[in-house]
Amino acid sequence: MNMIEKVYTSDRSTWVGDGFKTNSMLPMSEMSTATSPFLIMGYTAKYPFSPSNHQRGVGMHPHRGFETVTIVYEGELEHRDSKGNHGTIGPNEVQWMTAGRGIMHEEHHSKAFAESGGDLDMVQLWVNLPSHAKMTEPRYQELTESNIPEIQLDQHKGKVRVIAGEYVYDHKIAQGPALTFSPMQLLDARLNAGATTTFTFDPAWNSMIFVLSGQIKIDGQVFEKLQTVYLNHETNQLNIEVLHDAKLLIASGESINEPIVAHGPFVMNNEAEIRQAFVDFQNGQFA
Repeated sequence: MNMIEKVYTSDRSTWVGDGFKTNSMLPMSEMSTATSPFLIMGYTAKYPFSPSNHQRGVGMHPHRGFETVTIVYEGELEHRDSKGNHGTIGPNEVQWMTAGRGIMHEEHHSKAFAESGGDLDMVQLWVNLPSHAKMTEPRYQELTESNIPEIQLDQHKGKVRVIAGEYVYDHKIAQGPALTFSPMQLLDARLNAGATTTFTFDPAWNSMIFVLSGQIKIDGQVFEKLQTVYLNHETNQLNIEVLHDAKLLIASGESINEPIVAHGPFVMNNEAEIRQAFVDFQNGQFA
C-alpha cells in the first residue's frame, strides 16, 4: 500500500515584513478541506541576520477567524497585540494566538536578538477555527520548554516534543499543552541519522509531515528539507527511516468540513463574512 498521497516541494522564498524570509511549505493554493484544520505554513529556514538596532519583523496587522502557531527553533521573537498580550519566545518555545473575532498584533525580532544578530529558524502555521468559534474572544497561549512534554526516544533515536494533542510512546501518553478548538496533533520531532521510528495516525484525519531539515525515507521514497509529505487516508502507522539528522513538524487533525473563504488576513466561511471583517476592521473594532 502506498502511504503517500502527494508531495509538495517549496521552491522559492518570499519576505514577510523585513524579518522573515519564508518558504511556503503549505501554500494558500493548497488550502482546502483536504488540509483542514491546517491552512498555510511558512518556514524561515535558519536565516542569518546581522546585528542591528532595528527590530526587524511585521508591524501591527489584523486577523480574524483562525489561529497562528509560531514555533521558534533558533533566535527570539517578540509579540504584542491589541488585547494587551506581550511576550517573548526563544528556542523550543511556541506562541499560539487565537485571532477569533478579531485581533491586531505585531511580531518582531526581540531587542536582544536584533542587537546580537544570529540565525532565525522558525515556522508559523495557520490553524482554522470551526464556524462556531470564528467569532470567539481572542486568546494568547505562550508554551515554554518547561510545559511542552519532551519524549526521549530509546536507542538514541532522537526526541519528540508534544505541542498539541496526544503522543503515545512505550505505552505512555504525553499530552501537549495547547488548547485547541478541534481535535489535532502537532509534534516537533528531532530524529537522529540511522534511526527508524514509528508514528501512528488516525486514518480519518488529515496528516502531513513537514521536512524542515535533514533527509528521511518513507515507504521506500526519500524526502528532504523543504518538502511536505501528505499521507493518504489508509495510513494508520508509519515508519520513518532517518538518513541524515532530521527536524520534522508532524501535523495531523480532524477536518473541519466547512467552506473556507480566505482573503488576506481573514479566514471565514463565506464572502459576506469576509466583507464584514473588512468593515469591522475599518471601523476600529479590532483595536
